[in-house]
Parts: sequence; C-alpha cells; structure tokens
Amino acid sequence: MNEIHLSKSKYCRAIQCNKMLWLEKNKPEEKGEMDNQAVLDNGTKVGELAKGIFGNYTNIEYDENLDKMIYDTKEALKESSNIITEASFKYKNNFCSIDILKVNGNSVEIYEVKSSTEIKDIYLDDISYQFYILNKLGYKVTKASIVYINNQYIRHGELNLSELFNIEDVTDIVQEKRKEIEAKIKEINKYMKQEDEPKQEIGMQCFKPYQCQFWKYCTKHLPEHNVFQIRKMHKDKALKFYYEGKINFKDLLEEEMNWKFKQQIEFQEFNYEPHIDKQKIREFMKNLYYPIYFLDFETMQPAIPEFDNSKPYQQIPFQYSLHYIEKENGKLFHKEFLAESGTDPRRKLAEQLVKDIPKDVCVTAYNMMFEKGRIKELAEIFSDLSEHLMNIHDHIQDLMIPFSERMYYCKDMQGSYSIKYVLPALFPNDPELNYHNLPLIHNGGEAMNIFPKIKDMSKEEQKKARYGLLKYCELDTYAMVKVWEKLKEV
Repeated sequence: MNEIHLSKSKYCRAIQCNKMLWLEKNKPEEKGEMDNQAVLDNGTKVGELAKGIFGNYTNIEYDENLDKMIYDTKEALKESSNIITEASFKYKNNFCSIDILKVNGNSVEIYEVKSSTEIKDIYLDDISYQFYILNKLGYKVTKASIVYINNQYIRHGELNLSELFNIEDVTDIVQEKRKEIEAKIKEINKYMKQEDEPKQEIGMQCFKPYQCQFWKYCTKHLPEHNVFQIRKMHKDKALKFYYEGKINFKDLLEEEMNWKFKQQIEFQEFNYEPHIDKQKIREFMKNLYYPIYFLDFETMQPAIPEFDNSKPYQQIPFQYSLHYIEKENGKLFHKEFLAESGTDPRRKLAEQLVKDIPKDVCVTAYNMMFEKGRIKELAEIFSDLSEHLMNIHDHIQDLMIPFSERMYYCKDMQGSYSIKYVLPALFPNDPELNYHNLPLIHNGGEAMNIFPKIKDMSKEEQKKARYGLLKYCELDTYAMVKVWEKLKEV
C-alpha cells in the first residue's frame, strides 16, 4: 500500500490524534459539525492581509491539481520573485503550501501566518513539517517564523501591518524537531494502513489543541448522563474519573467534588424538585427597583480592527435590545438599535443608548460583566457621553446571580446558568420563548457571523438578516423579563 498524501493540516491533525485522520479517511460520515465559521472567516482575512507584510508578492493561486501549484511555484522561483505566497512543494507524498516564502538568493525563509494572539505548540509542528519538506528538497532554509496577531495594537487611520502582526523566529525549535517529523510521518503512514478501526482510548487529545469533531462517535459507548456532562468540570478531572471507571452519574454519587457538580448529579439521579432559596432570592430582588430596564448587546469580534480606536478581537457592539417597565404593574415597553453593516456602529449605538436609558434607573443584564465591559469601552472613547454611560454602567444589576449562585436550581438546567438552559427549564414547552422558532438567527454566534456580511447582501437578503437579528436580540431581553417575573413570583 502506498504512503498516504499528507498536507500540513492533516499532519497537524495526526499530531493531535492519529485516529482522527483514520476516521476522516474511513468514516467521514461520522464527523460532527463545528460552529467555527467566525474562526475560519477570521483566519482567511488574516491570511490574505498578512501576504502584504513584506510588500509586493507573487501569489500561487489555489488549484485542486496540486502539481499545477508546484509548477507555478517553480516558475515564480525561476523569475526570482522575492516574496511568494502559498508557495507549494512536495517531497514524496508530503505536500505543503507555505503562507509566505521569502527568497534571498540561494536561501529561503518561511513564515507561517496564524490568526491567534499567541503561539501554540501545534503551530510549531505545522511550521516544522514545512521546514522538513523544504529541507528534504534541498532548499537552504535560514529562518522559520510564526506571524501572529498583536492584540495590543490599536488602530489609528490606515492599518499598520508591522504593528498589527508579531513575527517570532522559531528556527532553533524547528531544527530540533527535524528527526521527530520524519519519525511521525512514518508512524502516520503505518497507522493509516490499518484496515480495521484502530482502538484508541479517549483522552486530552479529544479536546486539545482543538475539540475533535469525532467526539460524539468515539463516545457513543458512554451512557446518557456521564462524567463529561458535568458542567464546568475540568477535562483532566473528568478523565481521571473516567479512567477509574466512574463514568455514570450513579458511579459519582459518593465522590469528593465541588458542591455544584454534586448538585447536578444528585438532581439528575434522584429527580429532585427544584431547589428555591426564597430568602436569598428575596434579598437579591431588593436590589432591583422601578423603573427597571433589561439590556442585551450583540457584538462582533473582528481579528483585524476595522475601525479607529479598536483592537484585534475587541468586542464591538452593533446592536442592543431594551425592554423596560416604569412602575409596578406597569406596561412593558421595548426599544432597540441595530447599526448599519460596514460602518463603525459604536458612536450611534452609544448616542441612542443614553437617549433610551435615563440616569439613575435600575438596569439589568444577564451576565452583567459583558454589558458593563462594552459600556466602559464606549465611555472611554466618547468623552462627551462618558458621564451618562458610566451612570448606566454603575446601576447595572446581574439577573444571572440567582442561577449562578444556585439560589434557584432544577434538574433541567443541567448544571448551567446560561439563559439558553435556564429559560426552557423555567418555561418548558413555551413556543414564544424557544430560540429554535426564531427566523434565521438562533444564537449569538450566528448574529456575530451575519452582521458584517449584511453590507454585501442584496436588498431582500439585508431585510431578512436585519429582521432576524432584531427578533433574536429582542427575545434575549424578553427572556430576561420572564426570568425576572419568575423570580418575583417565587
């Protein structure tokens, strides 16, 4: 049997877990979907932008026929191109495209671009694999570097690529890994020749450096309520129990652990009635007063700062929903804001927010540190609105506390205090409060993905997307109103 065709991404997946590669080839239908479109989009944008980090470049266009890319690379090298992006090479059955190849006479430098703000071990494996191929092909590689995002960069005017990107020389590490790469490639080829599915115990490789898309398949033998479903339990702790054979919730009843873990297990196992600490809830509710406002932001997180006074991956609010009640037994009102896609949304959003929320009123948020963080950032860049914004900031109360501190807990919350779990637990089978019934947008990730793309849509698509965003964000604050009413009731 011939050696398998390896790319740098396949090699890195095998570094994480050989079986992941085997399943991809032999049981691709078992691969689960990952909600990582925003990550992929960011990676593409960062990669394209970084191509210009050293000035003019020759780009090798992607072609399904990899030999064509290899040929085009050889032609670019003959023409003495100084910078070649996506330069493609193959040694035996090992292929790689190099993000940026810098040619200096008879020697070359390789640069691997990442949209991360730090260097991870897997990136070193990635660039080492590329170094290995070029080395085997007889190229003199004098430098290997990782290009990644500088999260301290603040944009002012035109993007400054030399400040936006950090470049770290990892040549010494890469050279040390040469023998390791060769041994790993042999191991992968031997492993992939197996016709029967290899046995592989689950472990940290299922989660690091990335969540494996075959997790559901590899854990199909686990019972419905198992140790990996204990909310917020560290994976190494869960694995320790798993290796000891303590897998079922029933197996864990006598184990020493955090009381919240214990509570989740016991409520599931014994089907307990909801735990409601009325006294603590009463104390919490004393902090809330009329007029009462319910606020929720939607944000985007561009890897490349698009607007002045913003950093890479900064949470940029582009939308909010606001429900409010002015007095006891008063009418429920709603206000909302949604920015124009493609523009800096922050100024208009901040101006509208101070119009919509008077000073000194009680404002609630669900996980208030998020909303408070965004308001503080707005106050820092808009000094004329700062006093009013900080007044809103200082009057925010967190509706999550009764659930995060387990003043109110029931089995259906499954150990979580996220509103996406709390809401259906408090109001089961209520279609009005079901996020799945919403048009187009059903979670914050989808909202974050779609908003920047609206500017490039047709008028009809824009209308649908904006409607979907408004209905989604509105449900977030309406859900908070319902949660508050439930707390009042108890």
